[in-house]
Amino acid sequence: MSVTDPLGATDSPAAARRRLRFALRNARDEKGKTQAEVAAGLEWSVSKINRIENGEVTISPTDLRALMELLGVTEPATVELLTGYARAARRRGWWDGPEVRPHLTQAMRQLIQYEAEATAIRCFQPTLIPGALQTAEYARAVLDFWSELSEETRATRQVIRAERGRRLFDRPDRPLYLVLLDASVVQRQVGGPEVMAEQLRSVLAMIRAGTITVRLVPMIHGAMIGQAGNFTVIDLPEDENAVVYREMLIDDDHVRDDAETVERYRRVFEQMWDVALDPDESATVIDGNAATMSPSILRPRPGS
Repeated sequence: MSVTDPLGATDSPAAARRRLRFALRNARDEKGKTQAEVAAGLEWSVSKINRIENGEVTISPTDLRALMELLGVTEPATVELLTGYARAARRRGWWDGPEVRPHLTQAMRQLIQYEAEATAIRCFQPTLIPGALQTAEYARAVLDFWSELSEETRATRQVIRAERGRRLFDRPDRPLYLVLLDASVVQRQVGGPEVMAEQLRSVLAMIRAGTITVRLVPMIHGAMIGQAGNFTVIDLPEDENAVVYREMLIDDDHVRDDAETVERYRRVFEQMWDVALDPDESATVIDGNAATMSPSILRPRPGS
């Protein structure tokens, strides 16, 4: 088995773990062995093999050497490459420090790492402005609504959302960022009219700067698209390589990277994109809603 390294030392832990598990699974397939046969040969449990191949756990250097030997992965360059992936998978980044980790789900930490490598991001939200685009006050209003989150968790997640946006859009090679919103999102006064007006103006500024492209799905289609729930499709540098992230009410769905699931969500996004208002029309609607919610308009004029 021979593997080439597309990104090398720049890999995030999530990307390195993903590449390692694909390589190990492919090596097992090439060897014609089942997970049960590999587990028996190493005196491991089948669940351990499954967790490694699903990327749920990292693998120790000792276990990796034993697994590669069993699978016949002996070419020095490939052994070195996979060993490097294993080391990278165990690294910790700013999203994984002791002051941050307790407040983020595993899926959130994976999302942050994949965003750092993304070449394109397609985000659909039927109820809220996407997290990476949220202003501080809008994010606070969203997070403060959920009383089951501790004050420390809410404060940490707000900081993380701002940092995500900064790192994502300040990249010299920032990704194509396509945002699909139900039209009700820009009408819903999250945090009140002043907070919402500021949020809409922030989105408009990003649209006008060419940082993001936004399209609104008219209310006539709202009942149908609401069934899709929110989701984000993230394209990564390699060919035919992408993941899907879904944020849930209580907890995040795990990141899915099987080709069938990714393709299904990509088709759903494109179908909704096709029936949405074009970017100019969408910007006009957003601008109009921002003006309507602006405190200067809501406040009585002098002498009235």
